[in-house]
Amino acid sequence: MAQGLMSKLGGERFEAFSAGSYPSGYVHPLAIKTMNEMGIDISQNVSKSLDQYIGIPWNFIITVCDDAREACPVFPGGHITAHWGFEDPAKFVGGEAETRQFFREIARQIERRIQLFLALPEEKLSALEYEKAVKKIGDQ
Repeated sequence: MAQGLMSKLGGERFEAFSAGSYPSGYVHPLAIKTMNEMGIDISQNVSKSLDQYIGIPWNFIITVCDDAREACPVFPGGHITAHWGFEDPAKFVGGEAETRQFFREIARQIERRIQLFLALPEEKLSALEYEKAVKKIGDQ
């Protein structure tokens, strides 16, 4: 969901990639439905391991799943890293309506943090201030 939201909201400014520490092998059907409700098609996305991205020079590495913080490998380089933890909606236990609502809530939380990120005045902040601001978004 984060990749789809960043791709839409970030437009030409950012190219987003998504991978998991423990990929499930599929994109959750409720993630696809939730994004469709928001006008974003992720039906062609695939579940990928983050191992395939090791060694690529990134500008930002932002982990979003609460499980990812401990399992995320080190990506060497001069990028900004931050953790914006969210509960994994695929692990939510409840009825169908409650689960759909939980997916929507997580999507809205991700959307809000991406909006905050995109609104940062990068050109007016020092590199350290910018990095701190990106990390602080995870506290929202």
